[in-house]
Amino acid sequence: MSATELRLTILGSGTSTGVPVLGCNCQTCNSTEPMNHRTRCSALLQWNGKSVLIDTSTDFRQQALRENIQCIDAVLYTHTHADHVHGIDDLRTYSLVTGNPIPVFADREAIHRIEKLFSYIFTDDCVPGYRPRLQVQAISEPFDLFGQTVIPIPLTHGPGHSTGYRLGRLAYLTDCNHIPDRSWPLLKGVSTLVVDALRFRPHESHFSIAEAIHLAQRLGTRQTILTHLSHDIDCTRHAEKLPEGVSFAYDGQTLILPL
Repeated sequence: MSATELRLTILGSGTSTGVPVLGCNCQTCNSTEPMNHRTRCSALLQWNGKSVLIDTSTDFRQQALRENIQCIDAVLYTHTHADHVHGIDDLRTYSLVTGNPIPVFADREAIHRIEKLFSYIFTDDCVPGYRPRLQVQAISEPFDLFGQTVIPIPLTHGPGHSTGYRLGRLAYLTDCNHIPDRSWPLLKGVSTLVVDALRFRPHESHFSIAEAIHLAQRLGTRQTILTHLSHDIDCTRHAEKLPEGVSFAYDGQTLILPL
C-alpha cells in the first residue's frame, strides 16, 4: 500500500446481538448467505504501514484471526457499550509481542469509563503479562496519528453520545441517531461514509436505513456503506431497495481509499 492510500476493513457489520441472533429462526438468521452472518461492529484502518483499530468488539478475537491481523498500533474508541469494548483483553497479545503499550484514544468520558470497567488493566496489582498494556489519551480535537490527521466527530446516541472519526475523505459514524450542529462542518467534503443503519423501522438510539440514506444525501457522499445492521436486514432481499452509491456493509469488506 502506498503512503497516499488508506485501507478500510469492516471487521464486524452487526449490531449488539450479532447475526444470527441466538435463539432466532427468522429468514435472515437461517440464511446461508455469508453477508448475513455479522459479528459485532468494528473496523480496521491501515496507512503508512500502521494498523489502527476502531473499537474492540465482543468478537474481536474471531475478527483478528479471520483477517490475519498481525499488529495493532492504536485503538480509537467510539463509546463504551459492551459490544464495542468487551474484546479489549485480546489486545494483550499484541502488546506482549512488541513490548510496547498500545495508544488508545477516546473522549474523556469514555476513557474514564474504560478505566473503571477494566480496572485490572490500569492497576499495579496484576502481573503485567496478564493484561493489555494500554496508554490512554482523551481527545476532543483533531490530532496527528502516524502522519495523518484524525478528526473526532461528536455524535448523539439516544440519551448518550458517541464519537465518530474522520480520516481524509472517509468518515466512520457508528452508534448514532443524530448529528449535532457542531459536527456538520467536520463532515464537509466527505466522499465515503460508513454509517450506523440498524434497521428499516425507527429506533431511539440508531439511524434507520432511511435516516442514514438521508444523511448521506445531505452530505453528498459518493459512496455510503450501512453498518451496525440487525437481523431485520437480509442482504439478498433488501439490497435492491438501496439507491445508487449506497450498500450494506459485510464482514471482511475492504476498501482502498485515497488520502
